[in-house]
Amino acid sequence: MTTAALAEAGFQRLRELLRGLDSVAVACSGGLDSSLLLAAARVALGDRVLALTVATPYMVGGEIAAAKELTAQLGVRHRVLELPMPNEIAHNPPDRCYRCKLTLFAELKSVAAEEGFTWLADGSNRDDLADYRPGMRALRELDIRSPLLEARLGKAEIRRYARALNLPVWDKPASACLLTRLPHGTEVRFELLRRVETAESALRALGFGTVRVRCHGDLARIEVDRAERARLLDEAVAEQVVAALTGCGFRYVTLDLQGYRMGSFNLPPPAE
Repeated sequence: MTTAALAEAGFQRLRELLRGLDSVAVACSGGLDSSLLLAAARVALGDRVLALTVATPYMVGGEIAAAKELTAQLGVRHRVLELPMPNEIAHNPPDRCYRCKLTLFAELKSVAAEEGFTWLADGSNRDDLADYRPGMRALRELDIRSPLLEARLGKAEIRRYARALNLPVWDKPASACLLTRLPHGTEVRFELLRRVETAESALRALGFGTVRVRCHGDLARIEVDRAERARLLDEAVAEQVVAALTGCGFRYVTLDLQGYRMGSFNLPPPAE
């Protein structure tokens, strides 16, 4: 991959859009989308960029380290804000993402204004429109900019541009907060979140890339890419997986034969 990708119309649209913002604070999660946005903002605006990362008890721990690594590589000033879990999402309601973003992004917007930045931006993109994303309503209500979406960029372009910019996250699998591993209406207990995080880390250590461990009490429902299902069902690998997940505290370990689905708890219930 060469920098020729950065001459594409999509990246040029993004750069011009960012130039028009004057200055921007980017909500940087450490994932692919916000990383590309931050790097593009650095290209377009130079020092008129600030990275803001929220650390909450329900975030994957490695994401904070990834955000710090990225901002150091780009030479962008970075602030990490440690915030508690909002009371409104303590039982993981279906509109959890809306309530969470309304609270967290209001705080980020306040910090951005205090720092003298004109806009706060997030990494929402075109592909997010294909999923149930109640959090996007919160972004609209708070007047948060989504330059990747405004530039009509999807995951394929974002990965290509991130690779051209030598970002270490260019091939990073999609990620999401740990609350997405719990059914709606479940009381959020932090020991469950840590159990899920440890279980997913163990599966990645066994070579599985995109993986989710959906938590149904003592039962773990594993989602992996369909291409990886056969390997997980290999007897030796399955024994390693069972040992790893029971070691994390799960009593039952299952494989979801439908494979990984983004936001699978957002799917409508089956007809009775």
